[in-house]
Amino acid sequence: MSALAKNYNRKKISFNYGKGSFLYSTNGKKYLDFVQGIAVNSLGHANPHLIKAINKQAKKLWHVSNAFIIPEGEKLATRLAKKTFADFIIFQNSGAEATEAAIKAARRYFYSIGKPNKNRILCVKNSFHGRTLATIYASGSKKMTEGFGPKVDGFDHFKFGNHKSLKKSITNRTAAIMVETIMGEGGIKVIPDWCLKGLRKICNEKKILLILDEVQCGIGRSGNFFAFERSKIKPDIVPIAKGIGGGFPLGAVLMNKRVASGMTAGTHGSTFGGNPLAMSVGNAVLDQIFEKGFLSNVKKVSKYFHSELNKLKKDFPKIIKEVRGVGLLIGLQLHNDQTKFIQKLMDNKLLTIRAAENVIRILPPLNVKKQEIDMAIKIIKKVCLTQK
Repeated sequence: MSALAKNYNRKKISFNYGKGSFLYSTNGKKYLDFVQGIAVNSLGHANPHLIKAINKQAKKLWHVSNAFIIPEGEKLATRLAKKTFADFIIFQNSGAEATEAAIKAARRYFYSIGKPNKNRILCVKNSFHGRTLATIYASGSKKMTEGFGPKVDGFDHFKFGNHKSLKKSITNRTAAIMVETIMGEGGIKVIPDWCLKGLRKICNEKKILLILDEVQCGIGRSGNFFAFERSKIKPDIVPIAKGIGGGFPLGAVLMNKRVASGMTAGTHGSTFGGNPLAMSVGNAVLDQIFEKGFLSNVKKVSKYFHSELNKLKKDFPKIIKEVRGVGLLIGLQLHNDQTKFIQKLMDNKLLTIRAAENVIRILPPLNVKKQEIDMAIKIIKKVCLTQK
């Protein structure tokens, strides 16, 4: 009997090792892994460049306190700032921590300019921003908050796509609007470009901050380095994690100069955030994602994948309702509950994962090969045929 708590409903399978897009189970079976740790293993399993970086750094230095300068972190922060809207970065260990830091940065900014009552964050109802006490209340989901009272105050909510509700919810106490550029757990729902531009305009008019949560959709997964880039806007704060570490625990919050001015010495800290080992891996991930042609290839293969999935939707209209997403953050929405379908995909050696609204999340590594996509399409089609 397992000594692990029952907070996960784990599938009865475990793995010995992985290579690229594939996982190999303890009983010797080979699976096409289109979960990749839920969009974490951005460069697949056992990526040689990442292994080399870990091995090299592991022989030198794993951890020192943030009381000292960490050169590997200085390098990674500079590269991220140079590539993005950000002027300053705070490193964390996970997406939830990065989102917490984003909330703190927004509130601290207004405190620092003499507006301490401007401290409420406006979020999409039933979004997902992490599993800490603050972030579950930011999400506003009864399923996530039930049993974890008292309520963590400071969050207001509006319905996805309801712009009247959004505008009505902004008060003189609102500090920021925080949304996922592409809602992951919520069903791979993409915020359209015009809407992102509208959010930026509203934030400018109301003199509040725009926080775009790119923990799942950032670091190349959309085909751009950040998913919001396609809308040509600049947010004020962006929490990231998952793909930036390529499988190693790493998160960060990116901020512009204005916001960062409030984060003075002692306002925030993290024992392990920004450790040399994580920073070396993050730099190795950027080495590959910043390679010429890498992101354009993500766009190319994802366009092919979406096209093939839409062909299946046309062939099986009573099973597949919609193909959602951008780049390699893909949602296959079914008309009915997706549980059995996901299990049958797994029985046919394709690993996927669920999201809300009967959506199957499909998250291959960013360097997935066309023939691996073809394998996935063949398996999905086979399962569709058994559902007719």
